[in-house]
Amino acid sequence: MAELSVSVVSADHEVWSGKAKQIVARTVIGEIGILPGHEPILAILANGDLRVTTLDGSIVTAHADEGFLSFENNTVTVVSRKAELVGG
Repeated sequence: MAELSVSVVSADHEVWSGKAKQIVARTVIGEIGILPGHEPILAILANGDLRVTTLDGSIVTAHADEGFLSFENNTVTVVSRKAELVGG
């Protein structure tokens, strides 16, 4: 099974990293979903939540304020001015 390697970082620390099946993020032109094998992309983030579906099906949600998302070779990197996990 193909999987994503995901890293979500804020200006001063790593918020979350791990393996995932999918990531959904809000960009300045709308919401985008990334699955393994997606075309390479660089997107500017809008303020909002991003959702990572882990390999076991659980969902990790983080709130990100400004930044960008890059995807290439099944690796997703999210860099945000300010990001934090939502919920427990």
